[in-house]
Amino acid sequence: MKRALRRLRTLPIRARLSMLVAAAVAFAVAAVSVTCWFIVQGKLYEQVDADLKKMVAQPRLEDQIENVLRTCPQDTQPNKSFLGNSYFQVVTEDDTVCVNSFSAGKVKVSATDRKVIANADDTADGVFYDSTAENGEAVRVLTLPVQTTDGPVALVLATPLKSTEKTLNELALILLLVSGIGVLGAGAAGLAVARAGLRPVDKLTEAVEHVARTDDLGIRIPVEEDAEDEVARLSRSFNSMTASLANSRALQQQLIADAGHELRTPLTSLRTNIELLSRSEETGRPIPEADRKALLASVKAQMTELAALIGDLQELSRSDAQRGERVQVVSLEDTVESALRRARLRGPELTITAALDPWYVRAEPAALERAVVNVLDNAVKFSPRGGSVEVGLADGVLTVRDHGPGIPEDELPHVFDRFWRSPSARALPGSGLGLSIVARTVQQAGGEITVARAEGDGTLVTVRLPGAPTPPPELP
Repeated sequence: MKRALRRLRTLPIRARLSMLVAAAVAFAVAAVSVTCWFIVQGKLYEQVDADLKKMVAQPRLEDQIENVLRTCPQDTQPNKSFLGNSYFQVVTEDDTVCVNSFSAGKVKVSATDRKVIANADDTADGVFYDSTAENGEAVRVLTLPVQTTDGPVALVLATPLKSTEKTLNELALILLLVSGIGVLGAGAAGLAVARAGLRPVDKLTEAVEHVARTDDLGIRIPVEEDAEDEVARLSRSFNSMTASLANSRALQQQLIADAGHELRTPLTSLRTNIELLSRSEETGRPIPEADRKALLASVKAQMTELAALIGDLQELSRSDAQRGERVQVVSLEDTVESALRRARLRGPELTITAALDPWYVRAEPAALERAVVNVLDNAVKFSPRGGSVEVGLADGVLTVRDHGPGIPEDELPHVFDRFWRSPSARALPGSGLGLSIVARTVQQAGGEITVARAEGDGTLVTVRLPGAPTPPPELP
């Protein structure tokens, strides 16, 4: 059985569906056929029983019985038309069988006959059963108790079942043929339905194999707009998956290209400065102290910029699942306070004011703080010396406003693009990934961020984050 199930699992789906359909139809047809056969058998036996009862209702039946008993074992000749090819015999209490001379033969005495004689009151209506004549012919028997002058006897009337059995056998053969044709037709229909139903699956399989073979993510499976079955949903899911993979690959390739471009500048500058210092050492011609300090400062700044760029790239490469494992309820107020301390150290000449209300959000603490720090760093970077930065937090809305030159209207749609920097800011340190990381962090926390020109001058950054239940106080 296990081997058969294992072989069944190795068959193609359409073959399994065809076999299952054929098996289901075979079971249904078999059940109907068997039920039909038994119903017909019951009706035919009812007809045979009715014919036997008609024989009992014939006139002068008692005289016939008396004549049989009187001439037993030598029988007289009764009315031949009354008996036909039926069996007529009388069984006495001592199992003596007296047979009418025109009876078709003798029927074997059974325990039922003895029971009828012994319990005449309980079996007054007669007992029907199947038996066999002495010549081996199958017969239907009716045994009735009869009270004669010689005592109680059993009248045994029987009729052959040859025609009944022939009808039943023919019916069984017809049902068997019809069932076989039905099962074969069901199997063929199941195969046709399976092929038609699995045709979209075949297309999906071909598409998957094509992607695996050619690495082409541009393939799409045609799906009818109003189709809502499982195959259509699977096809739409596949199309969405390949579109997402294609988009992800495009973004990955763009990220690699942009990262390579951004890394090339600091690496080239580092190599140039280091070569100058190395050549000075090798030739024995020292570089002026002021120039040497400037070169070392430039190397340090470029290394810092390179490290920041690598950190930003690592942040962008982290998957959503890795972030989801570290999500917890965070106090946005505390996060902004921590970021403000770092911002004040980077812009000691600026006036940074803050008005913060308590607010809790669900986010990754480190990523959220990095996002707020990036926003504040931009405000510090583009604020003029002696300028001011206003920070506010109320009802889950964080606002950061600076008084720098602001962002031109035509550049606002690009501020969240990776590696994008305003032409006027390309001389400043940075990789162009800060706001991209901020936008991604805010979106993963279920919020939104906007950047707009502030009234008068400067830039206004607005971050909206949904609230989370306040965590319980920690036990001392």
